[in-house]
Amino acid sequence: MGRKIGGIDSLVSGWRAERNWKESLMGNRFEVAVGAGTMRSSSGSAVSFPHRWTPEGVTVEADFTGGHLLHLAAAGCVLNDVYREAAAVGIELNGVRVSAAGEFDTSARTSTGISYSVEVSSAVSPDELDRLLAVVDQVAEIPRAIRAGAIVGRIT
Repeated sequence: MGRKIGGIDSLVSGWRAERNWKESLMGNRFEVAVGAGTMRSSSGSAVSFPHRWTPEGVTVEADFTGGHLLHLAAAGCVLNDVYREAAAVGIELNGVRVSAAGEFDTSARTSTGISYSVEVSSAVSPDELDRLLAVVDQVAEIPRAIRAGAIVGRIT
């Protein structure tokens, strides 16, 4: 019986070594960007989606991996909330671009955190934009859920 377990362990070790090698080739940083209005991406690889707050929709620049999708959820939420909160206080936006990135600890399989930046095109003052972005940072639902450590479970 020990040999069978050893055989499985060898197979798993070989799979992990191959996966770790592939991860080292791909890098460990997962960067995404979303844009709307005048800050939509013109990249041929960007994907467009309809958007509640803009008639031309949003563009998304992201690979389809778990890390990218996690960061995309945060970036997309922030972009949406910039539009929502701006509308609530009467700020007109020409465009918004949110970039998010982070890394993963491959041995623990956990995120090392997500950082994001927001670019806004608007005629309002920098102080008004700073106040708007401070509100968004407090109310954006996905970043708040990630910060709080939301419970995620598989239904069996």
